[in-house]
Amino acid sequence: MNIPSIPEFASDLIDRLHGPFSFRFVLQPIMAAIYAIRDGVQDAHEGKPAYFWNVLTHSGRRAQLSMAWHRVLRVIILGVVMDVLYQLIVFRTIHPMELVVIVLGLAFVPYVLLRGPINRLARHWLAGRHMPRNP
Repeated sequence: MNIPSIPEFASDLIDRLHGPFSFRFVLQPIMAAIYAIRDGVQDAHEGKPAYFWNVLTHSGRRAQLSMAWHRVLRVIILGVVMDVLYQLIVFRTIHPMELVVIVLGLAFVPYVLLRGPINRLARHWLAGRHMPRNP
């Protein structure tokens, strides 16, 4: 297994924007956002606090992150498959650290960052729907 230097690592990551499978830089964050919307709205219905803030400030972080990991597992698997194919086509080898950075950056991070704000928006919207209207 060939371990790239830091400049080579950075260059390889940037080169992915213009190589084969570059559509995944749009597809994976959109899919992660769809899951974040679904789970954020569900959190709002259940009265749960904003996700990321809750992970940072309350106990049970491991369980919360594990649940998030399982929620976006399909997106992560798709990301792994696409990046492995990309690496085999371009490098003819697999760079595991680049794989981890790309997959987490395109799928898991957007999910974790979007779920809380979506929860807040959904709570605000749901509160507005349940308020009585004045005649």
